[in-house]
Order: sequence, then C-alpha cells, then structure tokens
Amino acid sequence: MSAAPQKAKAGAEKIEVEVSAIVPLNDLVTRFEFTRRDGLPFPPFSAGAHTVVEMNDDGRTRLNPYSLMSDPADSTKYAISVRRDDEGRGGSLFMHRKIKVGDAMTITYPVNLFPLDLRGRKHVFLAGGIGITPFMAMIAHLERMGGAWELHYACRSEALGTYVDELTSRHPNKVHVYYDDKKQAIALEDLLDGQPLGTHVYVCGPQGMIQWVHKTAAAHGWPDENVHSEEFLAPQPGKPFEVRLCKSDIVIQVGEHESLLEAIERCGVEAPFLCRGGACGQCETDVVEADGEFIHRDHWLDDDEHASGKKIMPCVSRFVGKTLVLDR
Repeated sequence: MSAAPQKAKAGAEKIEVEVSAIVPLNDLVTRFEFTRRDGLPFPPFSAGAHTVVEMNDDGRTRLNPYSLMSDPADSTKYAISVRRDDEGRGGSLFMHRKIKVGDAMTITYPVNLFPLDLRGRKHVFLAGGIGITPFMAMIAHLERMGGAWELHYACRSEALGTYVDELTSRHPNKVHVYYDDKKQAIALEDLLDGQPLGTHVYVCGPQGMIQWVHKTAAAHGWPDENVHSEEFLAPQPGKPFEVRLCKSDIVIQVGEHESLLEAIERCGVEAPFLCRGGACGQCETDVVEADGEFIHRDHWLDDDEHASGKKIMPCVSRFVGKTLVLDR
C-alpha cells in the first residue's frame, strides 16, 4: 500500500526523491536527474511544466523553480538543468557544489505555467541560454505526436551551448543555433513574417529577449494569444524591512538576502505558491496599510495594481519605508 502524497505548507504536494544522476554539460550548466524514493512512477506532467526544488542549505530552506526537461512520457525519472549563478543568492551554487548522487531531496508536483497550445498548426521555439530547458520536453512531446516545430536557440558561445550537439544531431533541419561571440542573431522579423497562419511562438530566456519577441510580434500583427513566454524571476537583495502580518498578529523582519515570502515562511506562516518567480499569482497578498515605496518585480500584477499600493507579490517584490501591514 503506497503512502499518500505529503502536503507542503503552501498546499503543493511534495515528492520525496533521490538524486540518481548528475551530468555536467558545460562550465555553467549541470543536469540533475531524480527517481522517487518510494519506487512509484512519477506523476505525469505536460511539456513546459516546472517543479520547485527544496534545498536545506545549512539550516536555511531554499525553494527554487526549475523547468522539467525530461521526456514527459518517461515516468521513471524527472530531470532539470541548473545554470550556476555566482552572483545569485546561493540556490544554484548549492545544487552545483553540495548535491551528490544518492542524496535525498524534496520536490513539488509539477505545475505548468508555460504549456504548449496544441491547437497550433506549428510551434516556433525561441530560446536564450538556459531557456532551452522547457523546450527539450516540448520537442519530445511534439516529435511523438508528429507535430510541426522549429527551434531558434541563442547561446553565448559554442562552449556554453547546452544540448546543442544533441539537438542538432537529432533534428538537423529543425534546429537553428546562434552564437553571440560570432555576432550571430535571430532574424526575428523575417522569422515571424514567414510563418503559416495558426503558428504559435514560445520564448524562454532573458527578460530583454522576452520583451523583444513580444514587442516585435505585436508590431507584426501577431495575436497576443499566439505568443507565449516564461521567465522565473529570482528574488533580488535589498535593504531589510519590517512587516506586520495582521491575521497572524506577528511582526517579522525581512533580511537583505531573503524574499518577503521566505521571511513569512520562516516565521511559520503558511503562504501559497506555485512558481516563486513572480509569474503564477498564487502568493498575491493584499496590503492593509503602507507608508513607503513598493519595489514590484513580478509579471502578475498590472501597472494599475502596482500603482495602487494595495497588492504585493511577496515571492519577488520588496518594500522600502516605515510601515507595511499585510493581510496574512
């Protein structure tokens, strides 16, 4: 008789896993593969999904989202690829430096905020750097279905072209790679103008690339619903600040290198999340009182909601001022 899935604090189901393989891909990127510790199959996921990986870093809990890049048809393992960020807050460094094959870890059930629109007649993928990862699962899915697709992948250099050899050898007529150090660039306008009616475009990469694709597609008459993007934002450091949680009746201190959401969780208060990167909307929190300035960094709230001062996304946004009271 199998054990029921555990419930995480945030309401997302957890899976206890073991690190089954660690594969360095280049100087910056490593693939981590997981198997279930209970021996059961992994739950199915749709291409474009992510999981949140829990890390116990010397007593500090880190929870980072990563796209699942393994084949959705393979229920024996999940795989993610992690780019080392030497200037980040430590999650990627923890994965690269401290995780070993055989280690026990905890991940969440998959959530998909970046799905394929299977109504599309064709799918055009635009990847920048580590943004290739969700497209690995999408390509596997479309190849199984016989779907039409092409990939345009911008990398800093040949040495940092994650999965380039695998993709170009398997799909030489569908994969196009561009290297920054060779002054190569995606001819986006020509690419968009040459697509058949019913094509969908997907972009995953740096914020500037995502904005460029959306702006260019809109200028060329593409419907918004045919252009899809994903970017998980990492919480940025900032000045420490104090917050009162009125429902919980506690005052908490948010440190320079932790997010507001992490501080709330550290104090034992449950807060929902799915992505922890400012994209899903699950952690949206009402502001009861504020005297100061919000630093909004999310993709979820619109400009009017940012300006209203009545809502905040605690996973990535911060506050500078005297008083902040939240409805938590």
